[in-house]
Amino acid sequence: MKPKVFITRQIPEAVIRKLEETCEVAVWKYEDTPVPRDVLEKEITEAHGLFCMLTDSIDAALIQKANKLKVISNLAVGYNNIDIEAASEKGIKVTNTPGVLTETTADLTFALLMATARRITEASDFLRAGDWKTWSPMLLTGQDIYNRTLGIIGLGRIGEAIARRAKGFNMNVVYHNRSRKPDAEESIGLTYVSMDELLQTSDYVCIMTPYTNETKNLIHAEHFKMMKENAILINTARGGIVNEKDLYDALKNGEIWAAGLDVFEEEPVPLDHPLLTLPNVVTLPHIGSASISTRNIMAEVAASDLLKAVNGETPVHLVNP
Repeated sequence: MKPKVFITRQIPEAVIRKLEETCEVAVWKYEDTPVPRDVLEKEITEAHGLFCMLTDSIDAALIQKANKLKVISNLAVGYNNIDIEAASEKGIKVTNTPGVLTETTADLTFALLMATARRITEASDFLRAGDWKTWSPMLLTGQDIYNRTLGIIGLGRIGEAIARRAKGFNMNVVYHNRSRKPDAEESIGLTYVSMDELLQTSDYVCIMTPYTNETKNLIHAEHFKMMKENAILINTARGGIVNEKDLYDALKNGEIWAAGLDVFEEEPVPLDHPLLTLPNVVTLPHIGSASISTRNIMAEVAASDLLKAVNGETPVHLVNP
């Protein structure tokens, strides 16, 4: 019999057809709605492979119901939605899709930085509301990007890609990471600094660290007080790394100038969230890797590793070896 695979969202048809060559495939086809818990609980009891999304909570209780599961293939770089320890205890491989989305996410991050600095969304809304009556020398003035200092917290693949883009704007790039990256320092022209120095000297602070127990609320009130009053915070990594209440207070009180956010602690973010009331916050619905090409490749990579695992082979991107 063919191994059974359950896919928690609609993915490119070509990828589904590839899986169907050797597997019995079921797909949750309601694109705008995450798969309900009861459906996931039912499907996981019979599945040999689970193809899931960052929005799916694959916790220990769910994993305990997985009697035949060999692999959980996550369509994302991060995997904090999966209980890795519980999966490992049951001998279930977990895979992700690193590398594929590096350049696309770096593009989006730098676009968000520029949009926040130059108040692009605010300016567009201003025009569409009919408020543009005349040219004025200080109308909707923003912050310069060229020749300013960018501080990157977490210098992984995406952090390095952002740094390369920043160098095109002649930015001074500093970074803080768990370990130094001498090769990146030399090849890109980066400077390693302490967290405090980064916060105190940067015009732009870009969060690129993974979300872990150690990085939860990594940036909070004390840190905002260190930052320049004209500083801009950009987060395209994960919600929960930045304390959102403290960020709101810092923006409201003028401790920092603005923020650009692609991620939130609760997603979708509630429309009554205080941060959404501030004009100096540019918000996006977690679209860091959302290019057609990248999402197609991510699906292909996730499917390829899933097939390797259900066939008893070692996936290329194995999270829990």
